[in-house]
Amino acid sequence: MKKSKITVVGSSNTDMVIKADHLPGPGETILGGTFFMNPGGKGANQAVAAARLGGDVSFICKTGDDIFGRQSLQLFTEEGINTSFLISDSSHPSGVALITVDKNAENCIVVASGANAALNPSDLIKAREMIIQSSMILMQLEIPLDTVGYVAAIAFEKNIPVVLNPAPACMLPDSLLSHISILTPNKTEAEMLTGIKVHNIESAKEAAQKIRDRGVKTVIITLGSKGAIVLHDNVFSHIPSCPVTALDTTAAGDTFNGALVVALSEGKDILEATAYACKAAAISVTRIGAQASIPYKREVDAFIV
Repeated sequence: MKKSKITVVGSSNTDMVIKADHLPGPGETILGGTFFMNPGGKGANQAVAAARLGGDVSFICKTGDDIFGRQSLQLFTEEGINTSFLISDSSHPSGVALITVDKNAENCIVVASGANAALNPSDLIKAREMIIQSSMILMQLEIPLDTVGYVAAIAFEKNIPVVLNPAPACMLPDSLLSHISILTPNKTEAEMLTGIKVHNIESAKEAAQKIRDRGVKTVIITLGSKGAIVLHDNVFSHIPSCPVTALDTTAAGDTFNGALVVALSEGKDILEATAYACKAAAISVTRIGAQASIPYKREVDAFIV
């Protein structure tokens, strides 16, 4: 059976990670431990996750014409991702992210967007045919909002489902949300969108309903160790998390989103797909790094809850 085509539109960064006992406060300098330099960026992470989990993935992004950009292209190719519309920009450097991870696996991240911030709608005109031939679109918010809106409008016109992971958190216009099939915020992002502090399942349901009222068809709020809340066809469901010992949560959300679109493209319903995504994310938090932590299909299939 021919696999459904998944197109990811988003960011590509190089992550520079330092493990430390605790996260530094304002003005504080601390001595860290192990240093890692890994490929990352929410778009790239999600594209890699979808590819490793068996998806037929194309990735649209913009990198700098530099060593980081060339390394990214090589890595995407090795993952089996279609990079026909990876744009190399000589005017901007590739994106980088500085990440600190503490002993409890919590992290703080600062991103220098570089070429990601220059991925404009005009860059995607030639990619329109790829977009409309997709069975599903996956996007995030580390690229310009105008570009996200442009792709979502094309997909909506052609009745192609769009999954939007609204990260990093920001306010979104109703005109964009009305073109989104599935929105996947975490607790912080849900609060940004609704003004409702999400601290338990009931408050998550309240936030999901408020987002649903703004035009999104399906809302999935990820709750970390508490799993996820799904609002679909006006019915709430709670998908529990998988019990694991977390080492690093850096790419858990990206793994979740990549796994979600693959499961949906394979014909799983929204609850089955969310449960599958929770399994994949659970495996990722037991490992250090962004793309380095993303599991393969065989690992998720073998993972026993």
